[in-house]
Amino acid sequence: MARTANFTGIRTTAIHAGEGPDPATGASAPNIVMSSTYVVEEAAGFSAHDLTEESPYLYARWANPSVDMLARKLAALEGTEACLCLASGMAAASAIFLSILSAGDHCIVSDVSYAGVAELARDTLPRFGIEVTLVDMSDVTALEAAMRPNTKLVHCETPVNQLIRLTDLEAVCRISHAGGAKVSCDSTFATPLATRPADFGVDYVMHSITKYIGGHGDALGGAVCGSREAIAALNLEAGIHHGGVLSPFNAWLIARGAATLPLRMRAHEEAAMAVAEWLETHPKVTKVIYPGLASHPQHDLAARQMKNFSGMISFQVGDAATGRAVADRMAKELEVIHYAVSLGHHRSLIFWMETAGLMETSFRLTGKQLESYRAFAGDGIFRLSVGLEDASDLIRDLDRAMG
Repeated sequence: MARTANFTGIRTTAIHAGEGPDPATGASAPNIVMSSTYVVEEAAGFSAHDLTEESPYLYARWANPSVDMLARKLAALEGTEACLCLASGMAAASAIFLSILSAGDHCIVSDVSYAGVAELARDTLPRFGIEVTLVDMSDVTALEAAMRPNTKLVHCETPVNQLIRLTDLEAVCRISHAGGAKVSCDSTFATPLATRPADFGVDYVMHSITKYIGGHGDALGGAVCGSREAIAALNLEAGIHHGGVLSPFNAWLIARGAATLPLRMRAHEEAAMAVAEWLETHPKVTKVIYPGLASHPQHDLAARQMKNFSGMISFQVGDAATGRAVADRMAKELEVIHYAVSLGHHRSLIFWMETAGLMETSFRLTGKQLESYRAFAGDGIFRLSVGLEDASDLIRDLDRAMG
C-alpha cells in the first residue's frame, strides 16, 4: 500500500501517487504482482457483489495490486476520487457505453471521434436498442437541440482525433447535466497535463493509456476516472462482468511511463510548436491544425482550456491524390519519423487519413457535419504525433520526404 504523503506538484504526483516502498523488502520501485489468485486468512463471499474497499485481494479479474497502483496514480493526476484500468482504450470506451446505457436509452456522441468509438456508436449500440445521435460537439446549439428526455449519456473528445477540433467542456457539461445526462470525455490527446475534464464537470474521464500516459508504445491499456461511486459501479459491470481487465505487467509498464508524463508533455509541446510553425511556411502545406497556433480556429478556447497544447498536429497538402502521393513518399523515405498508426509515443509517428475513406467506414457524415469535417480536414490530412526527438531533425526528415 502507498504511504500517505502531502504533495501537490504534478511532477511529484506523477512519480509518487499510488505507490510507495514495499513494506516487506523496502524495494523502491513498485512490484509486479502476477498471481491470478490470492490466499486469504478468513472465509469470504464468493461473489464480486460482496466486495468492499476493505476486502482482501481474491482474484485477479476482481482486483490486482499492480493495477490498483496505476489506478491510484491516474486518479491523482486527473484529480478524481477513483479510476478503473482496463485492457485498452476501446475497453474503457465500451465500459462507459455498455454500463450506463440500456435498451430504450438515448446517447449523444461526437460525430468525429476515435474510429473504434465511432463504429461502436453507429453499428453496435443501435443493435442493443440504444438510440444514438451524432453531434458536432464544437456546436453547442446542435448539442442543445439533440438532447431528449431519455438522453442518459453525452460522449465527447477534446481535442478530437484526428481533426484536432476542440470541445468546450464547460458548455457541454452545463447543457448535458441540465438535461439529466452524464458526460464522458476522451481526453487521450490532451492528457491530465493539458486538461483535467473533471474540473469542468465531466463525470467519466477516459484515456487510451496506450498513448501519452504509457508513452513508449509498448503496452496496451485504457482507463476511466471519476467519482468513487461511479467507478465502483463501472468496475462491477465492466471490469468483473465484461472482463476486459488490464494485465499487471502492462500496468507496471504504463505506471513507469506515467512517472515522466509531465516532462514528456513539455517536450512534446515544445517540438510540436516548432514543427507546426515550420509546416505553416512549407509551400506544399495548405493548412495546419495545432491548438498552440494562433491560426487554429479555436485557439482562444485552447488557451482557456489547455495548459499544454500536446504533441498532435494535423495538416493538409492539397487534394486527395497529392496526399496519397506524399504519403507514399513518406512511407519509403522517412528516416526519423515512423510512418505508422497510433500516437503519444516517444517516437514520432505520422499517417495519412483520407476523408473519402473515413466517410465510407467510420464517420459517414453528410450535410453540415461533413462541411465542418472538411473545414478541418479537406480531402484528407496527415496526423502527426510529434515525439521526443529534436525538432530540427523532425523538420529535416519531413522536408526531405515531402519533396
